[in-house]
Amino acid sequence: MSYILSIETATKNCSVALSLNGNTIVCKEIAEEQFSHAEKLHIFIDDVLKSQQLTLSNLNAIAVSKGPGSYTGLRIGVSAAKGLCYALNIPLIAVDTLAVLAAAVKVESGIVLPMIDARRMEVFTQSFTFEGVALNNAYALIIEEDSLNDLNDTIHLCGDGAFKCKDVLTNVNITFHDDVVYPSANDISKLAYNKFLNKTFEDVAYFEPFYLKDFMLTTKK
Repeated sequence: MSYILSIETATKNCSVALSLNGNTIVCKEIAEEQFSHAEKLHIFIDDVLKSQQLTLSNLNAIAVSKGPGSYTGLRIGVSAAKGLCYALNIPLIAVDTLAVLAAAVKVESGIVLPMIDARRMEVFTQSFTFEGVALNNAYALIIEEDSLNDLNDTIHLCGDGAFKCKDVLTNVNITFHDDVVYPSANDISKLAYNKFLNKTFEDVAYFEPFYLKDFMLTTKK
């Protein structure tokens, strides 16, 4: 039996899941406008373990959403995951945040484009087959009328970044999945277990989140 603790903090959703052999047993999460990840994350970890009468020593690996996403959110999640892996001497598994978001869309055809809000009219996105296979690398996209007109297949949009597209995009082949807003640790479980079986682990000492864009701090002049 392989217990994996999954951590998702790349967006406004602070989410923790415990899985057994790739199947989520329990997931606890909360999405708030004001980030509460620093206050809630370790409480959620403790809660999901206690709900199954388990302790940290029962874990076989820690999985974390690696980005792209919020700079602060990613730092909190990755720091917690690395600290636990180091203390418990267990593997660290990193999962692409956009892949986690795409995994929540259950369709049988078309292209899935998860979108994470990157402020203004910009999103972080990536194309996936309906089976979850990545078709390209993650990139930053400024939403304009013809942004997705080169895609002829049915397009499934999800994520908090998709909302800003509704009044802009003109492609008639778009389906909006309004029920999939933020990535959840629940959807990390199967992705992480596949990596666990393949021993696709990260170097705990040197692993860093994938920000996609450099953090910019603006100051008044």
